[in-house]
Amino acid sequence: MEIRATEIMAAAGARELKNGETVVVGIGLPQVACFLAKATHAPELTPLLEIGVANMHPKDTPVGLADSRIFYRATCWSGFLDVMGMNLHRGIVDTGFLGALEVDRFGNINTTLSKQGGKVRYFNGSAGGNDVASLAKRVIVIMRHEARKLPIAVSHLTSPGFPGGKARSDLNLRGGGPHRIITDKAVLGFDADTHMAKLISLHPGISFDEVAANTGFPLHLPDAIAVTPLPTTEELRILREEIDPKSVYLGQAL
Repeated sequence: MEIRATEIMAAAGARELKNGETVVVGIGLPQVACFLAKATHAPELTPLLEIGVANMHPKDTPVGLADSRIFYRATCWSGFLDVMGMNLHRGIVDTGFLGALEVDRFGNINTTLSKQGGKVRYFNGSAGGNDVASLAKRVIVIMRHEARKLPIAVSHLTSPGFPGGKARSDLNLRGGGPHRIITDKAVLGFDADTHMAKLISLHPGISFDEVAANTGFPLHLPDAIAVTPLPTTEELRILREEIDPKSVYLGQAL
């Protein structure tokens, strides 16, 4: 059975979530990973959307936070201040799922601007990303693995990881900071002492040299290289038949 990189990423993201946790989740692969976890090992997971929706059970495959299909069977519909204030700022969000234009070696996130070929392009900026990165107990980023997207330093620091390699406590940031970067080639984590990104596992069929060549900062070669587990047959069935049967996100080009 052919397994797509997006399916490996979704399964890897789902495995990072624990039963009973509260998760602020965005649209796309983070949403897919969250609902895969909820459908398998974490039925009591509580997903939150920054616009104020809690514990929803999406119908079909929503294509945006304002798509009413993502609100289906939600237990709460309030507002942005409720999720960001009463949950994030109160310190009860276990995991924040974020996307990124760039993530640097210290887990700092850029979602504001892109500098390529001498041209500067502006994007949506932080929205709730800075709150999530600053206050969630841990942060997971899902993104494409390219050297330009994983630079030594981000072009613009939109949401903090470990700025300057400093401990979060030194910067008065209450959240635990970046925990994982899940890409289409590998899973990266962060060293407890240096706060620099490190290799956790390679996806099946991907070599360390390929990952290193597509990373804009040096990666240490561990003594033993773990392999990211493939999705199980049941996980693939849930992904393909229940969560994203039209491959809105699982079929996207990476």
